Amino acid sequence: MVAYSATALKAELNERGWRMTPQRETILKTFQNLAGGNHLSAEELCELLKEAGEGISLSTIYRNLKLMSRMGILRELELAEGQKRYEINQPAPHHHHHLICVRCNKTIEFKNDSVLKAGAKTAEKSGYHLLDCQLLIHAVCPACQRSVLPI
Repeated sequence: MVAYSATALKAELNERGWRMTPQRETILKTFQNLAGGNHLSAEELCELLKEAGEGISLSTIYRNLKLMSRMGILRELELAEGQKRYEINQPAPHHHHHLICVRCNKTIEFKNDSVLKAGAKTAEKSGYHLLDCQLLIHAVCPACQRSVLPI
């Protein structure tokens, strides 16, 4: 996994026959400047960009989030059922995983190098190039366990 700069993204896009657009660069910079532990949905990203004076349509955001996820630049996460969120794909030692409460959607990030090593080893053994390796654990947090609602 590589930490992407605008130059690296441009080179990879050119290699694939695409070009670096101002919208792609803006989306990349937004995720690079996002505080750690934050995950954005396409709608949240759109709103954030509007507040910053960027006129990028929601459909353009969706297309570019999907593209950047397929390239391994962003991680596509389904932290809450049916809602995709995105974050920058960090190389080791910043690589992390997620523990998610299925009731309140509280999310905790944690590191576990053995998960990443197992993913890298499996990919290499099969001749694959690892883009991302993530573990999502769905559980019920202590506060929700104490509530009266059944699981």
